[in-house]
Amino acid sequence: MARITAGVTTSHVPAIAATIDGKKQDLPYWKPIFEGFRFSRQWMKEHKPDVAILIYNDHASAFDATIFPTFAIGCADEFLPADEGWGRRPVPKVIGHPDMACHIAQRLILDEFDMTVVNKMDVDHGLTVPLNLLFGELGPDEEWPCKVIPFPINVVQYPPPTGLRCYKLGQALRRAIESYPEDLKVVVFGTGGMSHQLQGTRAGLINKEWDTKFLDGLTKDPVALTKKPHIEYVREAGSEGIELVMWLAMRGALNDDVKEVYRFYHVPCSNTALGHIILENV
Repeated sequence: MARITAGVTTSHVPAIAATIDGKKQDLPYWKPIFEGFRFSRQWMKEHKPDVAILIYNDHASAFDATIFPTFAIGCADEFLPADEGWGRRPVPKVIGHPDMACHIAQRLILDEFDMTVVNKMDVDHGLTVPLNLLFGELGPDEEWPCKVIPFPINVVQYPPPTGLRCYKLGQALRRAIESYPEDLKVVVFGTGGMSHQLQGTRAGLINKEWDTKFLDGLTKDPVALTKKPHIEYVREAGSEGIELVMWLAMRGALNDDVKEVYRFYHVPCSNTALGHIILENV
């Protein structure tokens, strides 16, 4: 059967995409950020997953206010990088795993999660930046080293799902993956966050203490994190801090006991706090 071996979280800051595409990684501002992922890229190269299930939020590239599903899954053969206003990113197209994705969709729906099955969509920086950070800076004629199943969660249009609902979704995702008959090694990504606010009088908000406690809880006590209400994310981590519920979906897909392999936290990254952690099942 397929098995989840590890979970990865990382911010998906759009300025990282612009930095990579403009080949500015060695600038003094950006170099410490990319150095912080050096270990992670080597770990991923050695870990060699067959499939990455990448939980992210779409930024009005595939969906807009006319339709914004709470939970969606990409079941197509491939997904092109989105044009977010300055052309498609010069990165490889994403090769999906439609058989596994359709299996997961069916199992989640029968497990009482109302999934939106998406058979055609473009994927934006929410998905491609994490791939860059963990797999490297590949060009459009190259290939990502594993198949990728896009898994968008709505944290843009109110109301977003609760942390508890996302954690339970992750648990159901684990059951779905483990029922897939092919012997595949799966890594689950949770992306977005950490503390940041992009507008209003609190624009630029960073809360390192709250972020650090969240990272600690992700490893040691994720159930406690599921009890946080929406208002705490907004108050403590800014209006965009709600993206962290997607990290709980990743954590729910892992075992109760995990090993923290690596952690990286950096401020500032654009006007956000960048967080990253690797957890392996034990």
